[in-house]
Amino acid sequence: MGRGENAGVADQLEQIAQLLLIMDENTFKIRAYQRGAEAVRQSLQPISSMSRADLLQVRGIGKGIADAIISIVETGTCNELESLMEKIPPQLPELLEIDGIGPKTVQKLWRHLNITSIQELEAAARSHRIRTIRGLGDKKEEEILRAIAVHKNRSGRMLLSEAEAIGEEIISVLPPGRYSFAGSLRRGRSTIGDIDIVTTNPAVSVNPRLREIASEMIDEGMKKTSIFFKGKRIDIRFADPAEYGATLLYLTGSKEFNIRLRERAISRGLRLNEYGLLDQRTKELIKCPDEEMVFRRLGLSFVPPELREDRGEVARAESDTLPFLVELKNIRGDLHAHSTGSDGTMTISEMAGLGDQLSYEYILCSDHSASLGVARGLSPEGLKRQDHEIEIVNRDHTCQILKGIEVDILSDGRLGLPDAVLSDLDCVIASIHSVLHQDTDSITRRMITAMENEHVDIIGHPTGRLIGRREPSSIDMPRILAAARDTETALELNASPYRLDLDDIYLKNAIELGVTIAIGTDAHRPLEYAHMRYGVLTARRGWCRADDILNTKSINELMDFCR
Repeated sequence: MGRGENAGVADQLEQIAQLLLIMDENTFKIRAYQRGAEAVRQSLQPISSMSRADLLQVRGIGKGIADAIISIVETGTCNELESLMEKIPPQLPELLEIDGIGPKTVQKLWRHLNITSIQELEAAARSHRIRTIRGLGDKKEEEILRAIAVHKNRSGRMLLSEAEAIGEEIISVLPPGRYSFAGSLRRGRSTIGDIDIVTTNPAVSVNPRLREIASEMIDEGMKKTSIFFKGKRIDIRFADPAEYGATLLYLTGSKEFNIRLRERAISRGLRLNEYGLLDQRTKELIKCPDEEMVFRRLGLSFVPPELREDRGEVARAESDTLPFLVELKNIRGDLHAHSTGSDGTMTISEMAGLGDQLSYEYILCSDHSASLGVARGLSPEGLKRQDHEIEIVNRDHTCQILKGIEVDILSDGRLGLPDAVLSDLDCVIASIHSVLHQDTDSITRRMITAMENEHVDIIGHPTGRLIGRREPSSIDMPRILAAARDTETALELNASPYRLDLDDIYLKNAIELGVTIAIGTDAHRPLEYAHMRYGVLTARRGWCRADDILNTKSINELMDFCR
């Protein structure tokens, strides 16, 4: 078990804490498992490489939790989890997968209505029985039905980060050679169906390894092998090195993009397939070892994989006017991060130290405001203390921590902190976290009201979506984009793979209007700062150049924008 699987151990500890909450167990025991999960998730060292004595040196891990961790590493489970699972109906934990349903709600549903499955939950909501439980009500019933609908529509798709991790795990056990992701994973879509991999290695060297790791061999061949691995379908395509570019191109583009390229090839007397370009006159196959050769033969400049969706990129490639897309190396800082001041795990000093390691010029410390009940938010007094701490920490670091806040946009558009407090900050993010299901006009006016406040610099995760868990709010995006342009407010591209909000379509519309985009990881723990690459990938899908992105600017340019 490697460092990348620390998250799996943490997930099991968190599951134990949730089940203990459902069973109304001892609060101290629940908190111990929560602290243990957080400690494992934060650890930069693989938990599997640590002895019991090592684990006991980690803050937040006691004797009982250390024993549970060792058991999970060695067997995949532990006695506490197995004991809890025996005490509850087998489908009860699935209720926690529904957005808005936490352990306390599950406890009420089970205790008062004997609801033990998602199917029973949906039936109870449709028959208006949920509202009979004290503390819930008709609005909660409506929210539950919406959340169940979203859950049903997941259809087995993976988050971008999940697909990337599984794909890299597959490649890591295969013979050394040339491998590339293809399909929607290479294009950087926010959710992925199957994982496509192209390699120049021969099937005879790869297939035996695949047999060792596959839960099921779907199809095994010399040109293509398909397997199930961790419940996901993986398609491996074996390409001749001389044909690699054509194969990779063929398997990367969307269906519509590939049709567009084939039509262009036909117009030039060629036929494009996964092996190369067939000259219709001479019947000669023009083999293409790289993608650039295919594009040259078709009279096109190179189209980056993220743009291959048939949204005008072929015409722009013909006229050689494709934009120079933003790259990760252009990013000078992170414009959304949380510290221990609210619900993050890093101190201001640790945040600055990590920024130094990343060669960032700045990180915006944007803890939640106290008005947001789901997090330990900062009051005006707490914010003042944090500002002082930032001033002291910045003296010792190259990366400067910017004084900020993620202030809550209340249901009527007012902000969760007074203007006098916001005016003292370097940069202010305003976000909607509650009453997400307002009608279109109400939630749109609410966000525009926040943008009209002179102290608001960035609107955080504008649609509020959680991929696969919560649908976007019904905001009127054309009105939001126009207001952002008129008020010169940046819109966030939240780089968390669970959000990727704004998505690529809205990003393209935004930059066409001249709206500035701020990429923030919304990091709460160290490893989440690496999510910046998902933000950049999504920005590239939205045709964003470096100049369109706020955090490609120097710290002085950034401060000019915020002023």
